[in-house]
Amino acid sequence: MAKSPKKNGSQDDVALVYSCSEDGRSYGVLRRRRDEIQLGALRMLEEGKPIHGEVVSLRPRADSPVLFDVETQHDATAMREASGPPKVTTEEYRQGWESIWSEKSGSRALN
Repeated sequence: MAKSPKKNGSQDDVALVYSCSEDGRSYGVLRRRRDEIQLGALRMLEEGKPIHGEVVSLRPRADSPVLFDVETQHDATAMREASGPPKVTTEEYRQGWESIWSEKSGSRALN
């Protein structure tokens, strides 16, 4: 069921689909979010491919076949704020760290 307009006359997030790519894999959209108008593209998620932008779900509106209510599921743009490479710790890294820095049992005497 599509969301109804709020009492003050504004919608949270609405997208108008205005075109389809030649290969049929993406759609051009005009999106109104709060008081901003944004131009963008919709593409299906593909496993193993990076996400550029947001992951959204669309609900068709009853009054028009090209208007959709938009709900943001994940915002990948917020993740770009960190600088540098991702901080990933593997099991091999942990084992190497422990072999170097862990307390060893036995004598601490030199030679």
